Amino acid sequence: MNKVCVLFLSSFFLLISASAEVSLPNIFNNDMVLQQELDNKIWGWAQPQEAISVEIAGQKHKTVADAEGNWSLKLKPQKWGGPYELKITASNEIKFANVMFGEVWLCSGQSNMGWTVSNSYDADLESMTANFPNIRLIKVPLVGTQEPQKNINSKWEVCTPETVKSFSAVGYFYGRTLHQSTKIPVGLIMDAWGGSACEAWINRDLLKADSKYKEMITRWKKTESTWNETEAKAKYTKQLATWKVKSEQAKKENKPTPRKPRYRNPLTGQHRPANLYNGMIKPIIGYGLRGAIWYQGETNAGRAYQYRDLFPLMIKSWRDEWGIGNFPFYWVQLADFQKEATSPQQSSWAELREAQTMTMDKLPNTGEAVIIDLGEDKDIHPRNKQKVAQRLVRWPLAKIHKNKIPFASPRYKSMKTIGNKVQLTFVNTDKGLDTFDTKELLGFTIAGENKKFSNAKAKFINSTTIEIWSDDVASPIAVRYAWATNPICNIYTKGGLPLTPFRTDEWPSVTINNK
Repeated sequence: MNKVCVLFLSSFFLLISASAEVSLPNIFNNDMVLQQELDNKIWGWAQPQEAISVEIAGQKHKTVADAEGNWSLKLKPQKWGGPYELKITASNEIKFANVMFGEVWLCSGQSNMGWTVSNSYDADLESMTANFPNIRLIKVPLVGTQEPQKNINSKWEVCTPETVKSFSAVGYFYGRTLHQSTKIPVGLIMDAWGGSACEAWINRDLLKADSKYKEMITRWKKTESTWNETEAKAKYTKQLATWKVKSEQAKKENKPTPRKPRYRNPLTGQHRPANLYNGMIKPIIGYGLRGAIWYQGETNAGRAYQYRDLFPLMIKSWRDEWGIGNFPFYWVQLADFQKEATSPQQSSWAELREAQTMTMDKLPNTGEAVIIDLGEDKDIHPRNKQKVAQRLVRWPLAKIHKNKIPFASPRYKSMKTIGNKVQLTFVNTDKGLDTFDTKELLGFTIAGENKKFSNAKAKFINSTTIEIWSDDVASPIAVRYAWATNPICNIYTKGGLPLTPFRTDEWPSVTINNK
C-alpha cells in the first residue's frame, strides 16, 4: 500500500473517531449557570445510536443518540446553589467545572443593550468593583445568516473587573442588583447587535406567512437578487481612498477628520429578516432561562405602527420555540433623543414608544421600563445605564421574587371632559403623582375637533388625577403627554418612576403606511 493511501486511510479513521465523540454546543461550558427549578434541557451530538449519560448534583440521566447523532435529555429541577460538576459520558467523557444553578437571563436588542460597562458612567468604579464570582457572563458573537446555526464561538466567564468591561452595561447592572438582593447566582447571556432591526430576530417563515410583512419580504427579495458584492467592495475601496485624501487634508488644516466609510453587506448584516434569529438565537434556543430583557426599537421607529404587531410576534415566537411557557419578558422603552420639543409635534419615536407600551396589554408576563428622562439629545446611547437597569430590574424583583416594591410606571387610565377642561385618571401611581424640578406640570398638549394640538396647562386634582386645559382649545377631545422624540415632561410617582408617554386619541399614525 503506498504512502498516499496510508495517509488517506489514517485521516479517514481519525475523522470517524473524532465524529464518534460526544460533544455539546458551547453554551454548555465551564463556569455556566443552569436555570434553577427548571427541567433544564441538555443536548449535543454523538455517534448514531450511541448511549450517553449526564450527571450533576446527584442526578444521573441516560439517553441514546438518534440516527443522525443528535441527542438531548432533561435534568430534574434543582434549587439554586453550587458549584457542581456536569459530567457527560459516552465513548469519551466531558467534564464542566464550577457550574452553578441560579437565574439565567437573555439580554438582547440593539446597541443600547450591547453598550458596554466600559462606555457607561463611572466605568472605572463599576469595573473596579465587579468582583462577583457567582455572576457569570457569556457573549454571543455577531453572526447574520439565513442558515440556522447550531453553535456559537464563545464561552462562559466569571464576572471580574476585567471580564465585565466588554459586557452589556444594562445586562450587568440588572444582573448585579438581582444577585445582590437575592443572593442567587446569575447567568447573563449578551445577545445584541447594534442597529439591528426587530425582524432580523424573527423566524422568516413567520414573517412570510403573515400578509402584514409582505412588502418587507418583497423588498428583501429584491435586495437578495440584485446585491453584487464585487461591485459593492469596489465602490467601498474608492470611498476609502477618497476618505484617506480628505483625512490628510483635514489634518493639515487642523479640521475634524471626516467619518470613515464602512463596508456593509446587507445579506450578512443585522437588518435582513431572520438573520439574527438564525445566527444568534437559534443556536441557544432550549438553554434554560428565567427570562429575557430587551432594549431595541430605534431602528424600527420609522415603522412604529408595524411594530405593534412585529414586536409581540417576536416575543411569542421565542417563547413558543423555547418551550418553557410564557417566560418573563421585560424591555426598555425608547429614551428621549435629539433637540427638545417646545411645541406639539408628530413623532415616529413617540409612536414606537406607544407600540412598546401596547405590547404589555397584548402579551402576559411582560413589563416596560420608562426612561423618557434619561436620554441625551446629541447621543442615541444614554450613558446612565445604571438608572436604566434599576428601573428594569424592579419588574423581576417584584413579580418573580415577590418584593413589595413599585415596579411599573404610572399609565393613563381614563378621561373625562368637563367644559373646556379634561380630567385624566392614572393607575400605578404608588404614593401619588408629583413633579420633578418645578411645581409646574409639563408635557401635556390638548386638541379639539380640528386635531390641532396646543401646549396645555395642568394641575393635580388628587394623587391619581390631573386636570388639563388650554385657552386656545374651547372644546377639547384629545390629550397627549410626552408626545415627541425629545419631550419636555416632568410627571413622576413620588418614588421616582416617570409617567408613561401616552395619547388619548387614536388618530392616524404618521407611520401607518410604512411597511
